[in-house]
Amino acid sequence: MTAIYVKDRKEALQKVQDIIPQKSEVLTMSSVTLDESGISEVLNSDRYVSIRNKIYSLDREKDAIEMRKLGSTPEYAVGSANAITKDGKLLFASFTGSQIPAYSYGANKVVLVVSANKITADIDDAYNRVNEYVLPLESKRAQAAYGVKESRTDKWLVIEKELNPARITVVIVGEKIGY
Repeated sequence: MTAIYVKDRKEALQKVQDIIPQKSEVLTMSSVTLDESGISEVLNSDRYVSIRNKIYSLDREKDAIEMRKLGSTPEYAVGSANAITKDGKLLFASFTGSQIPAYSYGANKVVLVVSANKITADIDDAYNRVNEYVLPLESKRAQAAYGVKESRTDKWLVIEKELNPARITVVIVGEKIGY
């Protein structure tokens, strides 16, 4: 994987725009980090081909298969990780698992914006961070956004290495954004 350090959310936004050419097909995953940095807004604008906007325009029941296909194989998948270990493992926890296919295999390129406050000593510390710190905050967000009782960590993904190192770029942000 490729790692790039930037000092703050403004630099993160610029770096993501430098990495992803305008008019590219982009799927932004649900992410407080992307929202707080302005990345979601820019990538879902008319400067890019927003897969998220296309998915939201479909009927959840009638078009479920098409929605899954679109979410699994975008040109660019952009999101964040819940934790990153000092030795470079990326940990993702998910209620639905919707981002996992794109991150693990389906997307041509993956761009992850990860605040340095998400760096943990090791994988055990990463799991603890998610369960003790992230999950309660995500439950509050999910209640407000989706009206669900709570969020859960039903599905997990750990990425240790990537066959094609140019496929995944991790933008590490010195400023605390997201959780």
